[in-house]
Amino acid sequence: MKRRLLSGVLVVILAALFSHETDAAAVAASVDLKTQVFRYLDSTDMEEVAHTLQAILSDPNVTIDRAIRIIQTERDYAPRPIGTISDERIDVQGRAYHLALSVPLTYQPAKGYGLVVCLHGAGFTGEAYLERWQARLGEDYVLACPTAPMGAWFTRGAEELVLATIRSVQRPYHIDPDRIFLTGMSNGGIGAWVIGMHDAPLFAGLAPMASGLDNVLMPFLANLRSTPIYIIHGAKDQVMPVELSRTITKELTRLGYPYVYREHDREHPVAGGHYFPREELPELVTWFNAQRRNPLPTRVTVVREASHFQPFGWVRIDATDSIAAFSEDLVSKRDDLIMRREYARLDVSIVAPNRIEVQADRVQRYSLFLNEQLIDFSKPLIVVTDGQVSFEGPVTPSLEILLRQARLRQDSGQLFPIHLAIQVRKQPS
Repeated sequence: MKRRLLSGVLVVILAALFSHETDAAAVAASVDLKTQVFRYLDSTDMEEVAHTLQAILSDPNVTIDRAIRIIQTERDYAPRPIGTISDERIDVQGRAYHLALSVPLTYQPAKGYGLVVCLHGAGFTGEAYLERWQARLGEDYVLACPTAPMGAWFTRGAEELVLATIRSVQRPYHIDPDRIFLTGMSNGGIGAWVIGMHDAPLFAGLAPMASGLDNVLMPFLANLRSTPIYIIHGAKDQVMPVELSRTITKELTRLGYPYVYREHDREHPVAGGHYFPREELPELVTWFNAQRRNPLPTRVTVVREASHFQPFGWVRIDATDSIAAFSEDLVSKRDDLIMRREYARLDVSIVAPNRIEVQADRVQRYSLFLNEQLIDFSKPLIVVTDGQVSFEGPVTPSLEILLRQARLRQDSGQLFPIHLAIQVRKQPS
């Protein structure tokens, strides 16, 4: 009897030990996968990136759902400096730029914060704008103010600087991807328009001040279908005439896009009407507080010239007819096609469950990036382009596509395990 009892106790002990070892192994495997995922997303060593991707893909226990959960909820944030950090440097294609940051003194890594990227005007620096904003922005935002030489925010290099600024702040600090804002004054306001239009799916809102757009850039306002806009301009502005913003609001009204327009009549002793009155800031911050990005709108409009074929949310233009192409200067008018505003355009809508309709202008090929929030993977998908069925059938999610797109985008709110390339069939003439 005692022998049987001892034997039973031994079985229980061995089972408990085995269960403990199994649980410990599962935890270790989970930690290892998490380490691998973020190493793949963050590493700048391309050999390490390729090796890590293959290691993840070769693990039969890794699922798409698990990878998504890791990317969206399991990034660790180590303690980082808080307060005013005025001497940061950021590298963009081998060139160093100055970056001033303000991180709330109450910053807690467990909480997601809004990010306001502020672009200065000509003759100023990011650090100078940091001082103007930080006392009034509140404790729920990280403020990032990069410096561009001469305030030339309307170049490809400046666009890359803004995108690099967002990425460089997102990695060490816990930033809510649905609360990133782009604002700017004067030249910085032009940059907020130009960069904001080309990269609209990144932002919860744009707030250009005392700025405007050349007529050749007006078609890109169509990209702001899902991006809220708050415009401020002085009626007595002698540097950037107020008519510039009035013209933009007329176009936004024609498009049917909502916006807030604040026109003030104040004057500064030095700048005259060309300035951002501090009295306007509280209402702007209140507006920031109310905005949240919709990362997956069911209707997308994207207008592109030939130097901007990067993804635009869940849509990408891949190949086009002959269209305008900007040089390094994103407001260049030397190209006749720019003067004629000959750009490519896609209007994409999910009109019913698993039915996507597309209108294409000057587009030869485009891509759709899809996830379970947009379509039902268990059912066939229909894509109709210019009235013709261009795809009909099942789609299969891919862990590799998910990871590659996650690394490319660096946006935990836009994760796509399906990439569908569509060739546009020309209508008979």
